[in-house]
Amino acid sequence: MVLNCRHVWDRISDYIDGSLDPSVRADVEQHLAHCEICSAVLDSTRNIIILMADDRVFELPVDFSQRLHACLDLVLATESPDPV
Repeated sequence: MVLNCRHVWDRISDYIDGSLDPSVRADVEQHLAHCEICSAVLDSTRNIIILMADDRVFELPVDFSQRLHACLDLVLATESPDPV
């Protein structure tokens, strides 16, 4: 099964936890091998988990949330909701 970005994002937590079915995990890894955006989402999610386990406080740029949501909206608007 070919997954699109939305499907991969829905499975990122389970992928990191190692709780995906082996065939779904293979589909996610196949998508990650060629999708820079989803690879960045995976890396960012892993980094957030590491940072959350740390007690340090980080200040984000003022417009970080707006830029993040604009990027996500752009990706979601340009892809079909179902796998191709």
